[in-house]
Amino acid sequence: MVKGFREFITRGNVVDLAVAVVIGAAFTTIIGAIVDGFVNPLIAAIFGEPDLTQVATFELNDAQFSIGLIIDATFNFLCVAAAVYFFIVVPINKLRERRAQEPEAEEEAVPPEDILLLREIRDQLRNRV
Repeated sequence: MVKGFREFITRGNVVDLAVAVVIGAAFTTIIGAIVDGFVNPLIAAIFGEPDLTQVATFELNDAQFSIGLIIDATFNFLCVAAAVYFFIVVPINKLRERRAQEPEAEEEAVPPEDILLLREIRDQLRNRV
């Protein structure tokens, strides 16, 4: 059971997921700071409300509705998704592309000296028979 758990934990997908959660939490904090420090004051200047959650609110039969709350959550999600995409996904994809191109360059390179020697021995043995 311990061996199975260890294999599960060391699989690439689990490690990638753990990294994604940690990085996502860090980006959420950064985006939250950007929203609180820049976007909310901008919204306050434009709409006269302290943040998006106060925009387009209304009451109907003593029930509070807030379209701005939905807009705020959507905006925060899009900001986090864009930050993760442009600062993590795009650079990692470019790095993977470069790594995928490296083996091709290695194949074209001159083989090591011991490989050349083994090939020479092989060729000489073929010529003997």
